[in-house]
Amino acid sequence: MRKKKKNSFPVKPALLLGAAAVLLLGSTVGSTRAALTIYSENYTAQVSMSNIGVALVENDEIVSQQTYGVDASTEGTLLENMVPEDQKFTPGYPYKEELKVQNTGDIDTFVRVILSRSWQKDTNEDSIPDTKDTELSPLLIDLNLLEDSGWVVAEDEDVDYSDERIVLYYTKALAPEETSAALSDVIRISPEIAQSVKVGDDGKYEYVYNGYSFCLEAEVDAVQTHNAADAIKSAWGVDVTVSDDGSTITLQ
Repeated sequence: MRKKKKNSFPVKPALLLGAAAVLLLGSTVGSTRAALTIYSENYTAQVSMSNIGVALVENDEIVSQQTYGVDASTEGTLLENMVPEDQKFTPGYPYKEELKVQNTGDIDTFVRVILSRSWQKDTNEDSIPDTKDTELSPLLIDLNLLEDSGWVVAEDEDVDYSDERIVLYYTKALAPEETSAALSDVIRISPEIAQSVKVGDDGKYEYVYNGYSFCLEAEVDAVQTHNAADAIKSAWGVDVTVSDDGSTITLQ
């Protein structure tokens, strides 16, 4: 029996809102799965399995990738070059943020992306955001999702969808080395953040949310196109209809 394969990795950056300070936190890449081995009374055989792999692409540069069965993992950070060196971070400004997915394996796959956005605040003396904040709305972190791009947002009640978490499925199969269309184009932080001020202990005005950071996480999954409906149901828990030629899916 052919084993369904799934590959995923998270990317977690954060941007500190301060007097012009920018803090970017690192990211991690999940581990691969072990190869399938079959045993019987008469023989032991290592089954050669096709490689399945995905990469998260930001502004035409691979940020992180993971390929099954191959030592080809990379770790990176989203938004690392979001603000040009000669500029200060400006709430309300649309910064380029084109996110795509590339098939780095050697078989056709369907992919999905789970985006999570949240706020953190500094509660320690090191001025490093370490506590998740529930006061600020995730909607203040505006990642503009593109329409008619082949990406579909799952919004039904069976999917854990919220202002903080967005699940997107790419409806077209990706061939090896093929890259999807962009799911987003720009990211902006609401200027409301900079409009909230208070009087500090020294009598000077200061930002209410100075020291806060916004966090954007992108998790990428890939599933084989062979027996795609069953594979996607097993891996992602959603029902899809697959086209006769196996090249596209439609969420039910």
